[in-house]
Amino acid sequence: MSQKPKMLILDGKALIYRSFYALPPTMSTKDGELVNAVYGFAAVLLKSILEFKPEYMVLTMDKKGPTFRHEQYEEYKATREKAPDDLYEQIPRIKELASAFGIPVYEQQEYEADDLIGTIVKQTEKDIEKIIVTGDLDTLQLVDESAKVYTMRPGDTDNGEQIYECFECGAVVVAADDPGSCPECDGEMRNRQTPIE
Repeated sequence: MSQKPKMLILDGKALIYRSFYALPPTMSTKDGELVNAVYGFAAVLLKSILEFKPEYMVLTMDKKGPTFRHEQYEEYKATREKAPDDLYEQIPRIKELASAFGIPVYEQQEYEADDLIGTIVKQTEKDIEKIIVTGDLDTLQLVDESAKVYTMRPGDTDNGEQIYECFECGAVVVAADDPGSCPECDGEMRNRQTPIE
């Protein structure tokens, strides 16, 4: 049986935020331009390409401005603090990087990257394996027989830690060894280490 072609769906927002906050703000060009998020994104992109060898790739991004959720609920993300300008200033570089790799950038006014990821997963043919590269565990709801999630954890290292999730209450535990039962509800924990199938 031949292997399904693969599509990498890169969650730009999640990967950029993770990279920006995980890497030191001392990473800059010789001209002083901060590039920690660009570097982190590039590292994840290259690792993903080498590991999955995808036939297709797409980058999803948030577009500046309110989303349809803001119209439905005025307080949507009202308490969330705006990210620093140093993060936003790196986004054009990340788009340039995607373009250099021939990766189309999907962004649409009034929608978040998460919405676009869900749409891409649901509208892409079942005979294409979709691999969502993200740091956001909300995308786990998209996992099915043809969609996986490759998560990037804070401080992601090769130290043997695994992600375990309780399917009864949804609690998530990151641990080197199987925790057995859920610390919240005593339910069964299942290994959700990446990629999640």
